[in-house]
Amino acid sequence: MLASFLITFREALEAALIIGIIAAYIAKIGRKDLTRYINVGILGALVASLAVAMIFKTVYGELSGTAEQLFEGAAALTAAIVLTYMISWMANNSRQIKGEVQEKIDLSISKGQVFGIAALSFIAVFREGVETVLFLGTLAINGPFDTISGFIIGLATVIVLSFIMFKGTYRLDTGKFFRYTSFMLILFSAGLVATGVHEFNEAGIIPNGIEHVWDVNPALNPDGTYPPLHENGLIGGSFKALIGYNGNPSLTEIMAYFGFWIIIGMFVLRTYKTGKVNNGSRYPQD
Repeated sequence: MLASFLITFREALEAALIIGIIAAYIAKIGRKDLTRYINVGILGALVASLAVAMIFKTVYGELSGTAEQLFEGAAALTAAIVLTYMISWMANNSRQIKGEVQEKIDLSISKGQVFGIAALSFIAVFREGVETVLFLGTLAINGPFDTISGFIIGLATVIVLSFIMFKGTYRLDTGKFFRYTSFMLILFSAGLVATGVHEFNEAGIIPNGIEHVWDVNPALNPDGTYPPLHENGLIGGSFKALIGYNGNPSLTEIMAYFGFWIIIGMFVLRTYKTGKVNNGSRYPQD
């Protein structure tokens, strides 16, 4: 649930802040009549994101055996790649976002192409929507109820927070927020990489190296249920969803996990330390 909440909160807040920039700028230049195009873009993006979610569910539901393992592995690695790219792109381009959005709005209005406002809103929401579907789809494979619960709580939190921010009663330090959550998402991405490698191990695509470097999974309970600390138990399962925990990982799984964390973590840390991200500069409020 925590992983689902974090992903939903992060993605939904990004979309809300960009939409906020668009709405605030349109109001600033006295063109509130264009607000309806923002709503058209948002509605279209939500419908399109829902369609992507249905396609993901349909495709996965038809698979079994090795095909299922390959799909799960590919989905996990794809989600990790997209999430890593998003974190890296944000760290390097945070200060230009507001100016770029306003420039595109000015260009659309000057050319009389007001549907460009709808397209801008659509892209902002649909991009985050697809990423959310991809990330949560990999989580839902192991824990659908927790994934849905985290999604609902995360979305509700963003709606309330956005309302408060846009009313001017609270200013979120977006610089610090995205910096800290970036490192949490890197940890989550490392778990996705490890999960992908694990599935490819089982499918025979990637060799194990050593099948089980260690095995700390407790024995099953007498009634056949999983103990809390088992990777499929209450506590172990939560860590499995959040950071890719595995009680009996292969050598290649461990190498992928720690290699990803070290390489990408150091890169993002170095990027933030160079001062490329100013506190609150990504989404300043007018």
